[in-house]
Amino acid sequence: MKNSEDKLRKGQKVYLAIRRVLDIIFSGLGLIILSWFLLIIALLIKCTSKGPVFFRQQRVGKNKKIFRIFKFRTMRADAPEVAPSDMSEEQQKAMEYKFGNFLRKFSIDELPQLINIFLGHMSFIGPRPGAAHNEEELIKLREEHLPSAYLVQPGLSGYAQLKMHRDHNPLKKAELDSYYVKHVNFFFDTKLFFQTIFSIFTSSKGK
Repeated sequence: MKNSEDKLRKGQKVYLAIRRVLDIIFSGLGLIILSWFLLIIALLIKCTSKGPVFFRQQRVGKNKKIFRIFKFRTMRADAPEVAPSDMSEEQQKAMEYKFGNFLRKFSIDELPQLINIFLGHMSFIGPRPGAAHNEEELIKLREEHLPSAYLVQPGLSGYAQLKMHRDHNPLKKAELDSYYVKHVNFFFDTKLFFQTIFSIFTSSKGK
């Protein structure tokens, strides 16, 4: 029998169903409106570095289902695929090519995840999806903290991401993700959405 602490309340289920409809509408509009911009970015990536336009990686989503996330590639094609927690900031920057650094600085590399949102793999706000093959500790800890992060779709941005910034402590992340799921509602998501916009602009100015 499923633990009562690992369930969403009825009101949360209704909200998340409505949120899914809004995700489809706004991610679809975003892909249409930004299509010209995304095409230009893709061409610039091809012109400034060797390798594919997109970085694709298996991530763990709602109900622990595996999906493939899309991002614009910011690292050199020969960069090893390791978790951010296993790399220093200096190591990450050393593996970036020049235009890739620009994409990451302004979070432009995240825009292809509009595809994941449209397809239902993700939402705009939610726990950031862990990498299936190199973030095993985080994946396990998220199951142990109730309510589990796997009750909702992972997000393009999230509560733990905003609170922790460059801190990659998996235990703290799992605790914050569980807190988010327990309190998820329209007003909380709206607050996190605008905090994300503010964070993008303030962090880019400081770099």
